[in-house]
Amino acid sequence: MTQSSNPFASQADVTIHFAHVAYQMEQRFSARNTSCQYFQTFDTDDTRSRIPEADVFVVSGLWDNSLLDVAGNLKFIQSIGAGYDQFPLDELKSRGIRLASARGVNANAVSEHAMAMVLALARHIHTGRDNQSKPYWRGMISDLTKREDELGGKTMLIVGLGTIGSRLAKLAKAFDMNVVATKRNTDVPGSAADEIHPPSAVPDLLPNADFVALTCPLTDETADMINAETLALMKPSSYLVNVARGGCVDEPALLEALDSGAIAGAAIDHFKAEPLPLDSPFWSRENVIITPHTGGETRMYEDNVIDILLENIGRLGRGEQELLNGII
Repeated sequence: MTQSSNPFASQADVTIHFAHVAYQMEQRFSARNTSCQYFQTFDTDDTRSRIPEADVFVVSGLWDNSLLDVAGNLKFIQSIGAGYDQFPLDELKSRGIRLASARGVNANAVSEHAMAMVLALARHIHTGRDNQSKPYWRGMISDLTKREDELGGKTMLIVGLGTIGSRLAKLAKAFDMNVVATKRNTDVPGSAADEIHPPSAVPDLLPNADFVALTCPLTDETADMINAETLALMKPSSYLVNVARGGCVDEPALLEALDSGAIAGAAIDHFKAEPLPLDSPFWSRENVIITPHTGGETRMYEDNVIDILLENIGRLGRGEQELLNGII
């Protein structure tokens, strides 16, 4: 690609369209003092009306495949999220539109969220909050199986030792936990995990885990990987923590396991249907902690995405083929 034919050669010629219902992308981008033109839309209608202006589209939840029919100038999509399963990869390729994810942008946030869930489950923070709203002062508990617990010496199984899982392993080790993890490539120098196994070993690892933390992507291999069969392998005293995708869990099977006492509880940040329907039985389960897909939320999120965006615009401007977190 020659300099003259490169549409990203001059930032002044690049128009960026930020589209998100809540994140203040435009506001934070203004602090970067670039020469790019930019604007933000916050809803579906405005997004559709203004996308024809965009060379670069920074988007996640407001994406719709039909936008491609009116996005005549679009050359690059920067996903605001780590996932990219919402984008039609073959169609983007055929149109010559590049795509990059924001993988790693929320590694600190999600790993800390997962660790907070582990602590909450162990220390019964969720039931304490429930009792506070009643109000009810719970007395001491004689039954050891129902009492709060300590994390030291407990085993955490991390399914997916990527960026998030690796940091979660470090946090768990700070609480003197034994950390076992799975990863396709088990050669991970410097990992905090005590043991690293291939994904196929999950059934063998579940019976010894006190906490099972899902930090894996949603793929054909991980879809419904937590199901009736795998839940039956877990200890009755164990907990499931899902900060991955809701599609990794067979939700009816999880409800059955929670109600039957097959596992002690669960903390879930993502469901298959979101927002979680008002009639979902998960709402009423005392042994479940629900967060509304906020594991990656942080005051630093916008700036973290913009760091990736500007790096990729720079690479495109230099005519480089490899993008940071590049998908296409």
